[in-house]
Amino acid sequence: MLAVYGSANMDVVAYVAKAPKRGETVTGRAFHTIPGGKGANQAIAAARAGAEVAFLGAVGDDAFGVELRRTLAGAGISVERVRTVPGPSGVAHIVVDDEAGNSIIVVPGANGMLTGPDAADRALLARADALLLQLELPLEAVVAAARAAREAGVRVVLTPAPVVELPAELLECVDLIVPNEHEAAGITGSADPQDALSALLDLVPEAVVTLGGRGAVYGSRAGTRLHEPAVPVRAVDTTAAGDTFVGALAVARAEGREPAEALRFASAAASLAVRRHGASTSMPHRHEIDDVLSARLAGLNNRTEVKKEA
Repeated sequence: MLAVYGSANMDVVAYVAKAPKRGETVTGRAFHTIPGGKGANQAIAAARAGAEVAFLGAVGDDAFGVELRRTLAGAGISVERVRTVPGPSGVAHIVVDDEAGNSIIVVPGANGMLTGPDAADRALLARADALLLQLELPLEAVVAAARAAREAGVRVVLTPAPVVELPAELLECVDLIVPNEHEAAGITGSADPQDALSALLDLVPEAVVTLGGRGAVYGSRAGTRLHEPAVPVRAVDTTAAGDTFVGALAVARAEGREPAEALRFASAAASLAVRRHGASTSMPHRHEIDDVLSARLAGLNNRTEVKKEA
């Protein structure tokens, strides 16, 4: 079972040809409200990728809160430890342009009320194979959850987004960190992904840096270094692609897959997500991921056969 202690937001998404500059007004071509939040996204991605998942978090006592809880439960995720607190739910204002780029403003709402796991949360965490964390909750809550997982011997996977200064008390509990290349640069001060990967390994035992259309790189303190190319696709919306990658990666590792195989699985999942609009609405199911992997393996085998014949 995977546990996710994180944010649940309603994404308020506008689609435009080109994002507005400061002081500029542009006309959009579509608007949607879509359940999201980095925590909820990773939970849904992991559940659709085949894991049993429990979500620990908070929603407000508004209509968005009702919908967020319903969406999580509808994905087969345990919502027993989702609190309903007075006030609004978290909201993310997202602008997506025609090049599939996005800009996001997160208003924490109910997520900001969390201070750390209580006794019932800790009991659930102790039964998990891994805990997935992000940084859209108050930092004190994230640190407390990481410490509870470490004390229970549970593997901790951290997505360091949005970027903040990471305290030593959090890093000492993290087994695997998964930033994108911009977050990795913000943490390490290095714009080169390989240098950033090395710097991250001074902080935690394992690291993956995602590189968008260039794939992802993995490293461990044991000396393993890997690069997994991205699956070639035409992206229409990159919102939550990273969360899809992390959710699928956590599933693959929990299933005992080696890092190279886990990276391929996560890359396949992300390649499907970017072909669809929205956050939770874009995340693929297990059979879709397996189909992409099978097709990619067949393509690699065909190229190998051609080389042999040549």
